[in-house]
Amino acid sequence: MTSVPDRVCAAGFDPVIFDLDGTVVDTVELMRDSFRYTIKKVLGRELPESVMLAGVGQPLMPQMQALSLEHAQELYDVYREYNHHRHDELIRPYEGMQAALESLKTAGRRLGIVTSKSADTTQMAFAVVGIGHLFDTIVTAGDTSEHKPSPVPVQLCVERLGGGCGIYIGDSPVDIRAGAAAGLATAAVLWGIFSKDELLAARPDYVLAAPRQIVPLCVLGQPPAEVER
Repeated sequence: MTSVPDRVCAAGFDPVIFDLDGTVVDTVELMRDSFRYTIKKVLGRELPESVMLAGVGQPLMPQMQALSLEHAQELYDVYREYNHHRHDELIRPYEGMQAALESLKTAGRRLGIVTSKSADTTQMAFAVVGIGHLFDTIVTAGDTSEHKPSPVPVQLCVERLGGGCGIYIGDSPVDIRAGAAAGLATAAVLWGIFSKDELLAARPDYVLAAPRQIVPLCVLGQPPAEVER
């Protein structure tokens, strides 16, 4: 895919801002397992994955309200307890991600995270996958009153990083919409929760099939080849 003209930078992108879950750290099985357990325990039924995971990328409470407004608080509490219990067992790094981040730092890129996770669960993730030190700033759900797909958290991250010609990289449609609304280029990654078709519907500027494609795009301005999933 090619960049939208008004988001083209002279050479690569800076700052480079990432979503966390499903983008920088592999929490896909953790999320699937936690949602399955929670919905079965609280609602006594199973839901299609497309319904169960439709709100991924947004804060947890709105996701639970979408599943059941009446039982949202119980869903939230059960999910958090179960997710924390299984967290260290099921979270894992993505192959090539740490190397890509280190290469971006070596090239002088400013790095940020914009996540809908709470600050405590974000730190839990970095305690297992030790790459938190590579980011210059991290925006979590508690830092803003508006959340993705609103551009506000992405704009806050850009402001903290000092502006520039940036890109937001994420694995969900709400990531793409938030990044575009904030005026950044956007890249959808295919190693997270959502399918290529779901991501393309959000109209990202780029599609990335593997972490190794991040550095050529963000440092050299080389768009990845068209990919199939």
